[in-house]
Amino acid sequence: MMARNESDREDLMREAVALVRRVECETGNENDSVISGFRKCGSLSLYFGPDPVYHFDDSARLRRAFGEGFLYRTQGTTLARLERVRTDSVTELRRHDLSDSELEAFLVIMRTRLEKFSAALEAGNYRLLKQVPADDPLIPDLLVALKQILLSTEPLAPPFSGKG
Repeated sequence: MMARNESDREDLMREAVALVRRVECETGNENDSVISGFRKCGSLSLYFGPDPVYHFDDSARLRRAFGEGFLYRTQGTTLARLERVRTDSVTELRRHDLSDSELEAFLVIMRTRLEKFSAALEAGNYRLLKQVPADDPLIPDLLVALKQILLSTEPLAPPFSGKG
């Protein structure tokens, strides 16, 4: 679920138990706070307010994203943009595989956002709002994960099994 207001973000921090280590920060670069978290396997998720959201695998490759009302899912070599279209009788999931230029534009926007967030953290230009667990310093690990993502030559995770 996307965080739509402050109480939703509060719910995300409390209910995102799959993110066993998570932190909420404010930076001057973002309108909303940023919630970042690691799953048990080490994969990172980043919530820039309600939109966009990025989910990476444990090798720092993008698996899924949410943005502008769309779900994006890795296909290995590109992203599939999925749009849920509801009518009175049926819900249809429309898929569009991004072209090379669409994929590059998506990745440039994502990297720019991650670079700005990483730079703010690195410079100490953030305010820590909440952290779970409270005594586990996450910012250094978050910086390492962001650098790994930004330096990766393989930006996309392999396709989900059984999803073509």
